Amino acid sequence: MDNTLQNLLTLVDQSCAARGNALRDFELEAWRQALACSPYLSTTVSQHWAWVETDFARTRWSKPLVWQDLEGLLEDLKHQGFDIDAQLRKLRNRVMMRLIWRDFSRQCRAQETVQQVSLLAEFCIQTAVACAGQELRERFGQPIGADSGNVQNLVTLAMGKLGAGELNLSSDIDLIFVYPESGQTEGGRKSVSNQEYFIKVGQRVITLLDKVTVDGFVFRVDMRLRPYGDSGPLVMNFSAFEAYYQDQGRDWERYAMIKARALTGDAADVVYLESMLRPFVFRRYVDFSVIESLREMKRMISEQVIRKGLQNDVKLGPGGIREVEFIGQCFQLIRGGRDAPLRCRGLMDALSASEQLGCLPADAVSELREAYWFLRDSEHAIQGYQDRQTQRLPEDPDAQASLSRVMGFQTFEDYLVALNAHRSRVSRHFVDLIASASEEDESSQRTWFWDDLDLEQIAALGFEDPAAVSAALERLTQSAIVRTLQVEPRRRLDLAMPKLLEACARQANASDTVVRLVPMVEAVLRRSAYLLLLIENPGALNELVRLCAASPWIAKQLSLRPALLDELLDLEHLYQAPDKHVLERDLALQMRAIPMDDLEAQMDALRYFKAAQVLRVAASEIGGFLPLMKVSDKLTFIAEVILEWTVKVAWTDLTNKHGKPCHLTEGTGFCVVAYGKLGGLELNYSSDLDLVFLYDAPAQGMTDGDKPIDCARFYTRLGQRVIHMLETRMSLGVLYEVDMRLRPSGNSGLLVSSVAAFERYQLEEAWTWEHQALSRARAVAGDVSLARAFQAIRLTVMGQARDNLALADEVQSMRQKMRENLDTDIKGDTFNLKHGFGGIVDIEFMVQYALLALSAKHPSLAKYTDNIRQLEALASSGLISAETANTLSQAYLAYRSATHECALQEEPAKVSGAQWDKHRQAVGLIWGDWFNSKRWE
Repeated sequence: MDNTLQNLLTLVDQSCAARGNALRDFELEAWRQALACSPYLSTTVSQHWAWVETDFARTRWSKPLVWQDLEGLLEDLKHQGFDIDAQLRKLRNRVMMRLIWRDFSRQCRAQETVQQVSLLAEFCIQTAVACAGQELRERFGQPIGADSGNVQNLVTLAMGKLGAGELNLSSDIDLIFVYPESGQTEGGRKSVSNQEYFIKVGQRVITLLDKVTVDGFVFRVDMRLRPYGDSGPLVMNFSAFEAYYQDQGRDWERYAMIKARALTGDAADVVYLESMLRPFVFRRYVDFSVIESLREMKRMISEQVIRKGLQNDVKLGPGGIREVEFIGQCFQLIRGGRDAPLRCRGLMDALSASEQLGCLPADAVSELREAYWFLRDSEHAIQGYQDRQTQRLPEDPDAQASLSRVMGFQTFEDYLVALNAHRSRVSRHFVDLIASASEEDESSQRTWFWDDLDLEQIAALGFEDPAAVSAALERLTQSAIVRTLQVEPRRRLDLAMPKLLEACARQANASDTVVRLVPMVEAVLRRSAYLLLLIENPGALNELVRLCAASPWIAKQLSLRPALLDELLDLEHLYQAPDKHVLERDLALQMRAIPMDDLEAQMDALRYFKAAQVLRVAASEIGGFLPLMKVSDKLTFIAEVILEWTVKVAWTDLTNKHGKPCHLTEGTGFCVVAYGKLGGLELNYSSDLDLVFLYDAPAQGMTDGDKPIDCARFYTRLGQRVIHMLETRMSLGVLYEVDMRLRPSGNSGLLVSSVAAFERYQLEEAWTWEHQALSRARAVAGDVSLARAFQAIRLTVMGQARDNLALADEVQSMRQKMRENLDTDIKGDTFNLKHGFGGIVDIEFMVQYALLALSAKHPSLAKYTDNIRQLEALASSGLISAETANTLSQAYLAYRSATHECALQEEPAKVSGAQWDKHRQAVGLIWGDWFNSKRWE
């Protein structure tokens, strides 16, 4: 071993021994590796041996530094009489010695190193800003806002790796300086404008950090990311800053701003600045318009590698750190406006969110994550060798040997094998990310004048009804929005339409498909980035056409909600309608990123969530991936999850104003009860929600907030807010139509009933038809204890002893009234699936009659709320034959399947009667047996 290294090792060992704590074998080996692999560390240890004696011998450098450690070290340097310039530089050298030792001796990995360097930079920046401000206030006084009259403070935005907390051992720091308001300074020897004052502050901060002195430098500062770059003012006020990004901000600046993080400034100013920048960085919709810019950035990255010979650069070379970062930030720019988890600064967080949202497969994220940290470890090993700002693989044999040893390899060749394997995987994902348009692609994308097609040309393309297609295209081309399109949207339309028409022509109902698609095309023209989605993603375009060919209902949903086109990008997820626990997780993930007091944003997010999930269910049903029972289950789960969150948002909104009811120790004392299709887990695509709201509170109870109200009024307002959130028509439509007529006393009753009043009404006043409805009722959202109380009431009411002869007459009488009012096709050949003789309602009435008649003696019959399991319970109890239960179940499922098909075809639930005769006759025979024979006497 080199004598210098051996002498240093001996010094370290002796110093620790003198303190009664000699080096252990693994520590001696750690020092041997770190000193051998970093000449910079060896030199620094030799020059600053006192720091080693003070720091290492005392703490063994065994833990990462925290903010208080840095404060203590700076205070120690201050007491030694150094000025602030020397303090910061000596602090940097002292801390870097420790960080390189921990990194090179593998006491930590790259994750800790980048966090520690970022912590050091943030500490030095805050210290520099504070000192610069103090120096200048002595001359110029305090900067005061002209409008607010408040003292103004500099906001320092950390960009790039510092913003994300990912600095390497020799990173530049990219900064932007801004301040809130224009104005003048007051209280100093000379008054200057706030602009001049903060320019001086910024200049002093840069000097404190960047200037090279006898002690070196702190961090190299790069200000080129500010508005207008080097030619722009060093500092801007918020108004000018906002105006720049609104009017002139470019996509690469959006890319850079993803990681922006304020390190100094008043908390309120920082919050305002972040909210001001968010719409620029993250568009409120899925932003496919950025794809061209990302493609250009990608092309420039690839060309720079070749032009500058960066093949051996672990950051900028092929498969390097920059490509991993580009992959993560690409999805942030495209989808971050709608998917809150992507609005993060850290690369690992962005990759995790991309996996969670289905942007990247899990194996790709795993490969990128492993490659990234391998590359970052390599970067630190290269830079820490001589404390140089480089990411190039060394050519010197000694440096190569040091790099290999730090990375855990016997030889440099072994290291290269592992490095190249990681870089190859990164390059593959980078190339696959956004395909470059080939010459062949570009030639096929020349503008095709699809709006000049005549009938013969349309027929030649394969359309069976050229006149219908021609009329649809004519309506589109003559629409006001097409005639006023700007150049770029028109270009996108001209590129998209030939592709859409060709895909439509391959469908069996080609002409109908075009007619269905034209409204959707017109709807997206105001946000033509969605046309780019179709141009850039042939799979999404073909899936769009296939789904619209299969269902006019889906075509209509996409026309009303073009944002749903984004769902077509991930075909694997499109045909996997999630279970309830996944829905709960995904909705919570999206909603928690929105402030609970931003009611409009919450309502918008709920509407998109519902529309996207229902589209997935419809696509899965059309594709044959979901049987009928599962379709209804999925639609029911979606409604339940949305209701639960709606209650949560409404509760938060109301309790913020009035406090919560004083009697509560846990829960909300509020419960949503679902009747009908939701209660029976049989929701359809167009079903409304039959709801009843219950609460439990003392008669004279009050809320405990600053503006208290009585509990009855509180829960009434809570119910009103829930209905408001569900029924308010917004850009994405309503969530659900709500029917409250099944509450006690119907429309004349209170909107929200106390649980005691509900029980009293059901036992003493309710009509038979209301007890029939109760057989399909269950609690779906709100307080769990109140849900149990409702179920107990339901079972009690269902289990009452009844006069079954009278019950049979009442049920038949109600059914006859319904048929007379609702079965309008009773005399024709058309069969109303729901209300026709032998249809859905007949089966429901029979089952409800049986449950009300028999639950007193057979309480288990009332357990379930859906018809199929109720029929199974009747059969398993021996009250009806298995054959009867099967006959009714098969008819019921067939009817419901047909109603789903009608809904997807946007047709009424009426079909040709002849094909249903077998089911209808079988149901009719059982009806006669159950009622005319008074079976349940």
